[in-house]
Amino acid sequence: MIRLALMVAGAVLLSSWTDPSCCAAEPEKTTLTGSNLEAWQAPHGQWQVVGDVRAGGEGGRLLVGSPGQGAIVNGPTGRTSNLLSTREYGDIEAHVEFMVPQGSNSGVYFQARYEIQILDSWGVAHPKHGDCGGIYERWKDNRGYEGHPPRVNASREPGQWQSFDVVFRAPRFDAAGRKTANAKFVKVVHNGIVVHENVEVTGPTRASTFADEKPLGPLMLQGDHGPVAYRNLWIKPVQLD
Repeated sequence: MIRLALMVAGAVLLSSWTDPSCCAAEPEKTTLTGSNLEAWQAPHGQWQVVGDVRAGGEGGRLLVGSPGQGAIVNGPTGRTSNLLSTREYGDIEAHVEFMVPQGSNSGVYFQARYEIQILDSWGVAHPKHGDCGGIYERWKDNRGYEGHPPRVNASREPGQWQSFDVVFRAPRFDAAGRKTANAKFVKVVHNGIVVHENVEVTGPTRASTFADEKPLGPLMLQGDHGPVAYRNLWIKPVQLD
């Protein structure tokens, strides 16, 4: 009886060793801001690595970087090219910290197609889709449609670091390449406050890099709408239902 029990225990233990699912590696977080711009496709325009950032110049409407590493800023004027990640992603969890000075504008495009808006929206009582934390509108025939405002305005004053925490579900396609499910922002948290849950996006939002939709795509940081800085930007691939 003892011998039989030992044999059964050994078989169970052996099966756990040989089952690939028991040893599957947890997806790693990829940090996109650090000591260089290697995580981003060249050319990089005027984007540069800095140690920290503060608002200054022209009445606080520019950003001034200090020597060091850990953050990136889109040059002295905030009018440069967009950044696209070298890696492409499907379903992800993402953390983004950003800073804009007074009156400035940027955006984070998931798969370079679906934008979460960044804007100096400090003090806005009734935010719209174009305010900070909004899911930007789509555009067709010279008109906008399908934008989604944040539930509340969670913006901080210009010149302060802010954050997004996003769970994004990529669009789904069948074997023939036909879309079977829209892209979805499962959750968007702005400065610790939930501003979107389970919002579907039927197609790329305005000013996206690509007009089509794919299972995978790069992250894009908008760099031509005004001064903006980013730090502690990481992405973790996940598998969502």
